[in-house]
Amino acid sequence: MEMEKISHYAAPVLLAIFIFSSDFLQTDLFKFGENDFAVWFVMSVLCFASGWYINKSIGWNFGGKVVFATIIAVTIISIFTISFFNEYFGASELLSENLILFSLRNIMLGSMAFFGMAIEEILTTKRDTDLTNEKIRVYESILQESKKQSDLELKTAQLKAKEIIFEAESQAKNIILQKERIERELKEFIQTEKELIKKYEQQ
Repeated sequence: MEMEKISHYAAPVLLAIFIFSSDFLQTDLFKFGENDFAVWFVMSVLCFASGWYINKSIGWNFGGKVVFATIIAVTIISIFTISFFNEYFGASELLSENLILFSLRNIMLGSMAFFGMAIEEILTTKRDTDLTNEKIRVYESILQESKKQSDLELKTAQLKAKEIIFEAESQAKNIILQKERIERELKEFIQTEKELIKKYEQQ
């Protein structure tokens, strides 16, 4: 857990080192001549990667505050360093203008870190959105299958209900027919008994 926290805050420290080291790019110590653009490009890529990792490990809200605080802190340190060692940085003449230029370089590299954070956040959001859309599609397909299954079960239940109703109606008709037949036979039997009684009385 401690190693994880250290790795999370290692990126802001590296970002601060990258931004602060850019102050030395115009001195004899880091003079590359025609390769100045390549060095600035590498520095920008390193700051971009630091911002990417900061957003991935710390998050957009807190990471943005950390990057902003890092830029402000490094810029203040750079201003004090350049002010005290202005001859080494070649800023003895027009010190205020040179301080502004150095500060703008720091802010530019810090903006690359914000750019890295934004790209990582966009890709993460897109990945989460795609995953959510895939889950929604799966849920919709499951819902459609469940709906088809429920429709099939409903139709089966309706058919069974119709069969039960048909059987009940058939049984009721049979009972009514049996009742009518019994009543008819009973009437015939009573009629026969009456005739037999009349014949018996006439004798």
